Amino acid sequence: MVRKPELLIPASSLEVLKIAVMFGADAVYIGGEAFGLRAKAKNFSMEDMKEGIAFAHEHGVKVYVTANILAHNDDLKGVREYFEELKTIRPDALIISDPGVFMIAKEVCPEIERHVSTQANNTNYGTYQFWWNLGATRVVTARELSLAEIREIRAHIPEEMEIESFIHGAMCISYSGRCLLSNFFTGRDANRGACTHPCRWKYSLVEETRPGEYMPVYENERGTYIFNSKDLCMIEHMDDVLEAGIDSLKIEGRMKTALYVATVARTYRKAIDDYLKDPALYREHMPWYQEQIKSCTYRQFTTGFFYGKPDETTQIYDNNTYEKGYTYLGYIEGRREDGRYRITQRNKFLLGETIEVMKPDGRNVKALVKGIFDEDGQPMESAPHPQQVLYVDLEAEVSVYDILRRREETA
Repeated sequence: MVRKPELLIPASSLEVLKIAVMFGADAVYIGGEAFGLRAKAKNFSMEDMKEGIAFAHEHGVKVYVTANILAHNDDLKGVREYFEELKTIRPDALIISDPGVFMIAKEVCPEIERHVSTQANNTNYGTYQFWWNLGATRVVTARELSLAEIREIRAHIPEEMEIESFIHGAMCISYSGRCLLSNFFTGRDANRGACTHPCRWKYSLVEETRPGEYMPVYENERGTYIFNSKDLCMIEHMDDVLEAGIDSLKIEGRMKTALYVATVARTYRKAIDDYLKDPALYREHMPWYQEQIKSCTYRQFTTGFFYGKPDETTQIYDNNTYEKGYTYLGYIEGRREDGRYRITQRNKFLLGETIEVMKPDGRNVKALVKGIFDEDGQPMESAPHPQQVLYVDLEAEVSVYDILRRREETA
């Protein structure tokens, strides 16, 4: 029997949380201003977190807060104070990797569920049983597991215990994400939220007796980005994923834009719903899923470890750049009585340009930009400043939270 899974979407900000909710998330995971592994993401103040949780709950969507650093001694007092604050705003769960942090959460806010992060190297059913006995309701699989191993875990843990697995997004070259390169090169600890992503850098070799002489690193004659992984994507294999006994299907990307989140959430939402309704429908709609998932930024795709140990084709050796299908222009924040729509511009667009409106229901609608106005109502040919508030007149059916984007013809 196929378990109906949760679709778990990342959010870097209150804006992106709302987009994730409207575009199909069953749950959203976010980071506060401390103790998460994405210190460079915008992250949430307590006020934004409170508003985001209220918005999600109004729409029947859960919110999980990450506190998944590997803590040092001087972190523990702050962790306790942080959990005391979270106790008052009641997220649906905390995502934790450190056993000490886990026990503080169990003591301070036992009423909030505790999920164990992929960062904790969860590779076998004995580990799942261990965390279950300590009070965890869910454990996230290590990304090094195959679907066969996940099915075996499912068979050896309590029926009510939940399995969460990443099915889409960037892959870390280090085992279960425990990277030491960032700390070694820059002093910024990836395991405490400050990763500088050295896996995406270009490397050369220096021989000890010839300092200053740099020799390129070649691997299969493809180039020098030796740590650079392709992105995980399981959209073409949802039949296998949904039959594996996973309870929560997780998307990576707490530093991504609202356009990325909307695209991935909408595509996987439809794929899951189609398969559960009729596997034939899922197969029929495969070209649509493939087209949509490639319309957002990505680094080429791989199935990771799901079908066994990856081979050399999992790496990208010649560059570290993203493929890019669309540019994010903004989203519809509201509509005035005169029919103009409010947006906060993310990238420049022009009067008279035809852009695209991306809707939660799966439609992509062409829209002519008939007018652009500043906050004082003055007409403009284009907006010169990023993050500028605009009011636009669009020749299209448009609703609040619709995404505005422009197709890049060279993608």
